Amino acid sequence: MGRIAKDAIKKIVHENFGVKISDDAAEALSKLLDEKAQRIAKYAVGRAKEKNRHTILEEDIEAYRLKFGD
Repeated sequence: MGRIAKDAIKKIVHENFGVKISDDAAEALSKLLDEKAQRIAKYAVGRAKEKNRHTILEEDIEAYRLKFGD
C-alpha cells in the first residue's frame, strides 16, 4: 500500500483530466509515487549530507529533477 491516499489520487486525476480512476489503479499509482518519492528523498538526503546540512532544501529536490529529468 502506498502512503499517498487513494482519495487524493482520485481527486487529482479527476480535477486534472476529468475522468475517474478505479481503486486498483489509484492504489497502483499510489505505490508508484511512493517509490518515486523515496528515490528523490534518498538523493536529496545524500546531497544535503554532502553539503553538511541536516535539512533537505528545495534545491536538493530540483537537483534531482535536473539530473534525472523528472
